Amino acid sequence: MQNHQIDNLDKKILSSLIEDARIPYAELGKRFKVSPATIHVRIEKLRAAGIITGTSLAVEPKKLGYDVCCYIGITLKSAGAYPEVIEHLKQIEEVVEAHYTTGKFSIFIKIRCHSIDDLQWVLIGKIQSNQQIQATETLISLQNPIQRNIQL
Repeated sequence: MQNHQIDNLDKKILSSLIEDARIPYAELGKRFKVSPATIHVRIEKLRAAGIITGTSLAVEPKKLGYDVCCYIGITLKSAGAYPEVIEHLKQIEEVVEAHYTTGKFSIFIKIRCHSIDDLQWVLIGKIQSNQQIQATETLISLQNPIQRNIQL
């Protein structure tokens, strides 16, 4: 993986887009004293370099009824089971993140569910039912006081 060199204008553009991905190129151009075309070219170069990988919409899960957020550490029976287990986890809609990790767990996932009963079903019926998973450890998030993007 290659790190790309970005200059101050690129950093300013990225910071603005992280804050509000819908900001018009003309507004960015005015803000940074360059043309909207320059902004367009810079953003396309950042996309081509893989620095910008898309745009997304932020939603508040609790407002949609997803009251339970938890993290599950997964221990695999063998390291070779990783690809199969990841494919299995991709099919579980409640899994919103997965990380291949060092330390106690092979995989660490984030789950969003409507209730503790739903969490129990996901854990027993969907995750622990995979024969390549040796053990799991669940940590329930009580609140999320810090949530932010990287700062440039």
